Amino acid sequence: VQLQASGGGLVQAGGSLRLSCAASGRIFSSHVMGWFRQAPGKEREFVAAIRWGFGSTYYLEAVKGRFTVSRDKSENTVYLQMNSLKPEDTAVYYCTRGNSLAYAPAEYNIWGRGTQVTVSS
Repeated sequence: VQLQASGGGLVQAGGSLRLSCAASGRIFSSHVMGWFRQAPGKEREFVAAIRWGFGSTYYLEAVKGRFTVSRDKSENTVYLQMNSLKPEDTAVYYCTRGNSLAYAPAEYNIWGRGTQVTVSS
């Protein structure tokens, strides 16, 4: 499986972006699709995740109410809708697939290339 993230860009604070992550190959109901981000000089951190089968969602506290993770099984794609963006959301965003829900990046085994999100103040 390969993951291809897209949709990043430059946006003003308060604006919105939608990230997409298209997966080639099969995603099983047991898999979890996650979004992580990494800002310069910081560790990669969990942002959101969705269980492919049931669609249960999980969020970093700092993005709850602003970000929404979803998936389209027919398109084999996972999305991250980001609203009310803040300068502190600036980072490279990565999509990933794991075998179970986890908040540490080491627990995920397939990663896509990141997409840059920059939020200006």
